[in-house]
Parts: sequence; C-alpha cells; structure tokens
Amino acid sequence: MKNVFMGIFALLLMTSSSLMAQKQTSMKEHKIVFHLSTADTSAYRSLTKQLNNVLAVWTDAKLEVVVHNKGIDFMRKDKSVLESEIQALKDKGVVFAVCENTMKAQKLSKDQILPQAIYVPVGLIELALKQEEGWSYIKAGYYFLVSVTFVTKLGWGFL
Repeated sequence: MKNVFMGIFALLLMTSSSLMAQKQTSMKEHKIVFHLSTADTSAYRSLTKQLNNVLAVWTDAKLEVVVHNKGIDFMRKDKSVLESEIQALKDKGVVFAVCENTMKAQKLSKDQILPQAIYVPVGLIELALKQEEGWSYIKAGYYFLVSVTFVTKLGWGFL
C-alpha cells in the first residue's frame, strides 16, 4: 500500500512539474532572427511558411528577417514573387530588415525595394546585435541534404 501511495505521489509531482514548465515556456518572450542570403526562390517560400508556422504557435513572437547578399531578391520589387505573403507577415509583426551595404554593392535604391522593408547599415552586424540581445538565430533555406551528407560521412547510417 505504501508503494502505491509513493507511486501516485511521484506521478503527481512529475505531472505538476511538466505543467509548470509548459506554462513558463508559453509565458516566455520568444525572439528569433532569420538570416536570408540566398537567391533560391524555393528557400523564400520555405521561409514564409516557417515564419507562419512559428506565429501559429507563438502568436506574440518577435521575428525579424535580415536580408542581404543574394537574398536581397526576396525584397526587390522587380524580382520578389512573394509580396503578398511578405505583406501578410508584416501585418503580423514580422520585420524585414534589408542590408544597405548589399544595396550599395548592387547599386540598388530604396525605391527598388518592397515598401515592407526597414533598412540596416550592415546585415551581418544586425544579426550579431540581435544575438547579443538574446535573439535565437535561424539560417533560412534548405539545409537537410547537407546535414544528411555530413552525418553519412561520419558513419551514422541510421538516417
């Protein structure tokens, strides 16, 4: 009988600890900076889906996409294929930060960039600053095949 009561007590203790941990996670402020530097339009579509997926669970999350290098096409008026998705995400609070260094290198002006953009002097510095402020970092795009290749070379053939 003593073992039954100890088992019930242990189960209640584990359940209450789990519930408290979930409550603390849901109350935590979530901040994620996404790094977009590829010209791959399939990565652009993936990014918009990922942003929506995060916001479906963490509706108050702070999300910023830092766009530089070849990724700037994502925000160019003449090349972007996802302007309506970008606008919908901006309406949900997502920030799209375009690197002015990249614009200068590619001889682009602000009137060539979608109006949903904000501007940062140097995209890489923006990424570093966000991380210093405690933001989580996610590299946007498809990287699963690279991971599988790496894991295979290590001899982990279970994937």
